[in-house]
Amino acid sequence: MYPDHAPQVPVQRAVKVHQPTPYPPAVPVPAPVVPMQPGSVPAVASIVLPDGRIVTGYAIDAARPEPVTVKPAVSRTAVNVALGGVGFLAVCGGLILLTSFIAALTAFITQLIILAAVIFGGWIAVQIFNASGHQGGTTVTIRKAVIKRNHFNG
Repeated sequence: MYPDHAPQVPVQRAVKVHQPTPYPPAVPVPAPVVPMQPGSVPAVASIVLPDGRIVTGYAIDAARPEPVTVKPAVSRTAVNVALGGVGFLAVCGGLILLTSFIAALTAFITQLIILAAVIFGGWIAVQIFNASGHQGGTTVTIRKAVIKRNHFNG
């Protein structure tokens, strides 16, 4: 070994212990006080347990269920559907009257057109048949006509 290098001995150092700083105890928060009507202070009850201890406290009423709401015999949805049906029938009645009115108006207009056609056609017929008694103009009488090869020989 080398004379300059001596084996090293571990040195023990002093250990410092840190103690935690205690927090001050929490201040208890008082329970909320429920205001009570005078004369409605609940009765105090005491119970003796089988081992001889006595427990004293306020008597607690049994939990009461909420009152059940009375449902109507017919649901609101059924009433709304029924009212909608009544309204629809009223509208349908009005539509039937409207379609009847339109059909009657169409029939009336058709009869007016037919009447105008008959009157106008009659007037035209009278004009045509009265023209045969009209004198004046050129009358051509063909007594004998021979048609040969698309040529008229008179």
